[in-house]
Amino acid sequence: MSFAGKVAIVTGASKGIGRATAERLAADGASVVINYLSDSKAADEVVSKIGAERALAVQADASKIPDIEKLVAATVERFGRIDIVMPNAGVMSMHDLAHTTEADFDRLFHLNVKGPLFLVQKAVPHMRPGGRVVFVSTGLNTSTGVTPAYLLYVATKGAVDQMVRVLSKDLGVRGINVNAVAPGPTGTELFYHGKSEQLLEMLRNKWVSGQILRANGANMV
Repeated sequence: MSFAGKVAIVTGASKGIGRATAERLAADGASVVINYLSDSKAADEVVSKIGAERALAVQADASKIPDIEKLVAATVERFGRIDIVMPNAGVMSMHDLAHTTEADFDRLFHLNVKGPLFLVQKAVPHMRPGGRVVFVSTGLNTSTGVTPAYLLYVATKGAVDQMVRVLSKDLGVRGINVNAVAPGPTGTELFYHGKSEQLLEMLRNKWVSGQILRANGANMV
């Protein structure tokens, strides 16, 4: 698929899924804004790989509205438009109910739910018909197994799933498509954080597959 002439914002794009997505979008012709929180070196590496003429690194906390506004403004100033928005930045904690704190709750919901919602809100005025919003959910939400330690994480991604349902209707009238990808276990820094080698080995031997991205023009959501 060609994205020549398109402009994409990818949050959390200095590493992991975000980086891989940014690089693929660029390979398919898009100009890409590489959002990062603290690792400027990694973000600059992505820009260098893509080429400075079609990439821009922007430091911003994707959970804070003023920073989100700065990110959108920098994108429009540099490239003049926004065609693709991928709120990829996210955080995970591994605590069951008894060990979950208010700080954990706020941290996950601010970055995984509040940030994506307001990024889309701020970006939409600069998007044209044919624009795309791609959220990042999780395969855990439809897994037949339940892991108590993922309590907050799956709760935030459940909220993301519902945002997709509603926004596909809300933004569909403007010609903007809204979807989510729901990956299974992916070998990123976020995924490995806090997991024992024993747990990782179990996951390697019990890979998740068969994720479904429904394409029905928002008629059955």
